[in-house]
Amino acid sequence: MNYDFSSLSPTDFERLASDLVGREIGLRLETFPAGPDDAMDGRHVSADGTVVLQAKHYARSGFSKLKSKMSAERASIELLDPKRYILVTSVALTPGNKSALALAIGPALKTPGDILGADDLNALLRKYQDIEVAHQGLWAHSTGVLESVITGAVAKAITQVGSVPPALARLLPPAASVGEETQPASPKAERDVIFLIKSSPVDDEFTLWLAPKLEAEGYRVFADILTLQPGDRWRREINLALQYRAAKVLLISREITLADPHVQEDIDIALEMARELKDGRFIIPLRLGPARKVKGIGDAVAVDFVRGWGDGLTSLLAALQRQKVPRKLDDAIIDPNWETFRRRGAVPLVREPERLRSNWLRIVEAPDVIRFFESSGATDQRFLEKAIAGFAYPSAPLGSGILSFADQAEIDAAFQSVGRFRLKHEIPLLEFIEKGSSKLEVERQVASNLIVTMFKRAWYSFCRARGLVEYEYSNGTGFHASAALAATGQRIPWGRQGERRSSALRNSAKKHIWEYGVTALPSFWPFWHFKLKSRVLFSVDNGTPAGVAIDDKKKLHRLRRSICSGWRNKQWYGRMLAFLELLSPDSAYIRLELSAAQSILLEASPILFSSPVSTALPDVLDPDDEETDLSTLGRPERSEEELEG
Repeated sequence: MNYDFSSLSPTDFERLASDLVGREIGLRLETFPAGPDDAMDGRHVSADGTVVLQAKHYARSGFSKLKSKMSAERASIELLDPKRYILVTSVALTPGNKSALALAIGPALKTPGDILGADDLNALLRKYQDIEVAHQGLWAHSTGVLESVITGAVAKAITQVGSVPPALARLLPPAASVGEETQPASPKAERDVIFLIKSSPVDDEFTLWLAPKLEAEGYRVFADILTLQPGDRWRREINLALQYRAAKVLLISREITLADPHVQEDIDIALEMARELKDGRFIIPLRLGPARKVKGIGDAVAVDFVRGWGDGLTSLLAALQRQKVPRKLDDAIIDPNWETFRRRGAVPLVREPERLRSNWLRIVEAPDVIRFFESSGATDQRFLEKAIAGFAYPSAPLGSGILSFADQAEIDAAFQSVGRFRLKHEIPLLEFIEKGSSKLEVERQVASNLIVTMFKRAWYSFCRARGLVEYEYSNGTGFHASAALAATGQRIPWGRQGERRSSALRNSAKKHIWEYGVTALPSFWPFWHFKLKSRVLFSVDNGTPAGVAIDDKKKLHRLRRSICSGWRNKQWYGRMLAFLELLSPDSAYIRLELSAAQSILLEASPILFSSPVSTALPDVLDPDDEETDLSTLGRPERSEEELEG
């Protein structure tokens, strides 16, 4: 198998390079912890000179970035004055690439043959297969190596007593035993288990989330994840447990899951059991994405987890209760193996504080009171609502009166054609949001919703005045950088106090123009703020600055999944800060007008939080590399089936 080494962190790649090169040249190379490397990741010191190894994990950055980096490090390399300098990189290199790198590195490199690219590393891995097996991060998704390692482990374990995993052994028919032909199960075996039919590893995350929650409700749950996936040796035992103990079968339904042959085998057994038990609801599909119909259960109503896992769980629990699936509420036990398995893939914590960026803009100023203006005569409610909608400042109809932050003079001027209104109440805004108003007979939640709506309208007016592109999404209004504010491919500078960077808000990818934008959501808990939700809008690139708008919402969804799938957190956050620079270039605040004299004041920089610990996640690309990485400009076209999957 040829690896692209993308699964390795920079540190893991350095260790792999050191092991392979050390074996090839017959020397033991010292390795060093993460940190400044002084142009050296591995070293062998002897009386006749020093052999220096440097590893550059630049598969995502590409050859040009690697060449620039090596040119910048030439002086450091020459200071080392090594007897032999060896460069190892995850970039695929041509002979011309190696010659160019040799010129960039200088005289410390004795021969271009001491530059090893991705193809050279794969050749060494084929030569030294024990090193391939020793680096688990490399072959985590390699079926060949994985089967070899697991099959060897299972072959060793199968000769030992009790080799069936305990989580599975408890579910097997009473007469079944390891190493013997399985006898028919006792007819008294209780059907009290919910079986999850899933594919590994794509469904592991959902399974590890769902299973403990079902067990907390008193159900007994089984999924093959508890067997630790030892090849196919346990398929017969799993099938027996499914045949004799399953009360219900939950089938994770999405295209990639249903394509797994083991899933198809389990479905066939479950369909056979459904006929034998005469239970038309024996299999309950859990819809996690688009999927083809499965013969035998094509008309079964699926529990929808697409809209939200929490909502899906609520519907599933109701269905299990209606269908009287056995459970023990008084003796609910959550199998610790779920948590054990989850921790294996967890990101390790580092006891170092970390500053975390948010997408919240703090509200630092707001009006003291909200005013209610009472009608002093008969008014037409339709005319009143129309006049409020056309008023320059956010207001709301309340009965036959008006709720607003405006003063008496502004109300008189704006609504004189509708009727006469006089100031009746001035209510402290904080009190109105937290308690409502008994005078106006408005409950707390209604009062809070009214203010949220008025704050949103103030945001809409602010964005429209700045010429942003408005688009109505199913769950909110988004405003996007227009062609007049940001040209296609233009980088908008952002950041202060030495952190100056830049990000694109509009660019062309795969014959489409994408435009970054946000939806702003006011909130009063745990403190007053606006939460920004990132949006991306697309148009057809026809050579004009704005392109041709796309009305097909399904096509827009497919484009987001395709073009934006490679954007990382740095890119999303950089675009949000660049967007805020468009809104407030010369001020640290954003002012949203509620009337001629009243406004909300937002901090133009998102709130920063501090965490007492951080994570040991690799940071492969430099901040500015995020904007030139291929995933920013659009990955290769995917088929319609992949986009729908």
